[in-house]
Amino acid sequence: MTTSSPRPVSRRTLLASAAAAASAFGLLRFAPEADATAGPGGYTASWASVDQHPPAPAWFQDAKFGIYYHWGVFSVPAFGNEWYPRNMYIGGSAENQHHIATYGDPSVWPYNNFIDGARDKAGNVVQFAPKLTSAGGNWDPNAWAQLFKNAGARFAGPVAEHHDGYSMWNSTANEWNSVGHGPRLDLVGLHAQAIRGQGLKFMTSLHHAYHFNGYYDHVPAQSTATLKKLYGQLGTTAENQLWLSKLMEVVNGYQPDLIWQDFDLGLVQESARLSFLSSYYNQAVAWNKDVVATYKDGFDTLGEVFDYERGGPGGLLTPYWLTDDAISSSSWCYTVGLGYYTTQALLHALIDRVAKGGNMLLNISPMADGTIPSQQQTILLGIGDWLGRFGEAIYATRSWSTYGEGPTAMGGGSFTGPKAGTPQDVRFTRNQANTVLYATALGWQGSTMTVTTLNANQFNIGSLTSAQLLNNATGSYTALPRPTQDASGLHLAMPSSNAPFSALAYTVKLTFSGQIPALGSGGGGGVPTGWAKIANVTTGLVLDSGGGVASGSNLKQWTYDGSTNLQWQLISLGSGYYRIVNNTNGMVADSWGDTANGAPARQAAWNGGNNQQWSLNSLGGGRYQIVNRGTGTALDGAGSTTVGATAVLWSPNASTNNAWTITAL
Repeated sequence: MTTSSPRPVSRRTLLASAAAAASAFGLLRFAPEADATAGPGGYTASWASVDQHPPAPAWFQDAKFGIYYHWGVFSVPAFGNEWYPRNMYIGGSAENQHHIATYGDPSVWPYNNFIDGARDKAGNVVQFAPKLTSAGGNWDPNAWAQLFKNAGARFAGPVAEHHDGYSMWNSTANEWNSVGHGPRLDLVGLHAQAIRGQGLKFMTSLHHAYHFNGYYDHVPAQSTATLKKLYGQLGTTAENQLWLSKLMEVVNGYQPDLIWQDFDLGLVQESARLSFLSSYYNQAVAWNKDVVATYKDGFDTLGEVFDYERGGPGGLLTPYWLTDDAISSSSWCYTVGLGYYTTQALLHALIDRVAKGGNMLLNISPMADGTIPSQQQTILLGIGDWLGRFGEAIYATRSWSTYGEGPTAMGGGSFTGPKAGTPQDVRFTRNQANTVLYATALGWQGSTMTVTTLNANQFNIGSLTSAQLLNNATGSYTALPRPTQDASGLHLAMPSSNAPFSALAYTVKLTFSGQIPALGSGGGGGVPTGWAKIANVTTGLVLDSGGGVASGSNLKQWTYDGSTNLQWQLISLGSGYYRIVNNTNGMVADSWGDTANGAPARQAAWNGGNNQQWSLNSLGGGRYQIVNRGTGTALDGAGSTTVGATAVLWSPNASTNNAWTITAL
């Protein structure tokens, strides 16, 4: 896991799928579901073959929440973060200074001492050697698994190997493993047995692509073959074979339902990557079960699931995706004095990510002896408490046609972290039959809950049969009066001005006699919230992104031909402003902060800034000025009828160059 931005790596591009997943700052189209076993009956080591593997089976899309843990040799020093093995060799770093003061110079007290055991300067024996509670120690894998289940996780598992090259299983390919060195236990095997014993899917994460691609580049050349193996000094051919051998040992030995991999896969030989994928998928066919492989680089979204580190998209995203986040902002492994995100921030992040079409994998940080600190347990149980009461709105749901509304911008890429929302932040999910819409407010709004997205201009409630507040007890509801609706939103009369029970978020269940009505189906005209075309009144041309273009590219005008380049969604931010998202590239309209008349209108990934927020000034007759919050200038066609002409910005005025129609598609 990276604690700083990873260095650039090469990536395979296929239909720009990795780039499309990584762009994930806007709304893309729904993708059909398919179980992995619905794929071919066998795979070969080619992209054409492995790309036929359905990436996200139903169990994964139903699960929503998983837990994994950075626990290993790097947990012993409990200083800095899980990159201690690398940083202790970098002269002058905090880890280097700590290591010299506590243990000795790395040249005489190397990292492998934490594996095999040695004494620190105070005379204490230091070693990664957790003991089972049955043997008088503090590690109880069954108690861990029970905690994960109580936290509401549906899949869980260990970091099987981090960048440090230490395998947490009984490896024959790597003598630096937990059976041969350290605890003398098959840690992955014990985790698998306990987690599956709680009825959870079992996952493993492997971070060893970076092991030989730079993690130990400050370690001096080693003198023995075994130390060269530990410190990634075997050479390219041997290291690539070792990378593959380790993966196949985990696949064949433990049959994981999900294998998560960290960055730098793009630097692994393509033949090794393809061999892993085809072998894993062939084994899944033999096991007759659906498996998931995730990636940050080196694979693609046709057969695998893209993972964001500490983040997620700013809006809806397909294909189905995953984020890995941590319970702490400073480290993925346990360190002395480790700080934590609040339960509220982590739960709200989970709700937001599910609403945007993804899963959340949360990392915890056990101590080296197998103790999970009480603060971490409290956070997990707090998440589990909410999911236990209101999980109907999360588990087995699917994203709707818009993820939600409100003032709090969440996501927008990797390294954006979890964030607590406000009562005005509402997130939507739906049942798979598309007959129930869940609206979850990230706080109690008061005696009336207003959902602005579901206003009379945008949403038809004629087929609504009931509105219910999910009650404090699992599976119980409080019936609400039939909501009222006007141009400002759907208004739900709640039981009281004060919350009737304590919760970190509150969910209303809207049930319809048939399919959930489409956005833009309201009876009062107004601004559609589904896909729309935005046409200039003077020129008749529509706003055009140009498709797969770079951030900062100018917006253009084009004759409407049905292309997704010409389709936009106006997403209410709940404050009178909208972000305007393109259907092809997921980028949003942006003023770039240029206040000059005639400045080009541009596009960029959503970042929540005022330059990307727009108000709609109604001119009557279905015409609008589209005014930028950051500059005060309005979108303008400049009077040009030339197809491909640049859309510009101009001070709001009475010219029809400044006027646009917004028509639902």
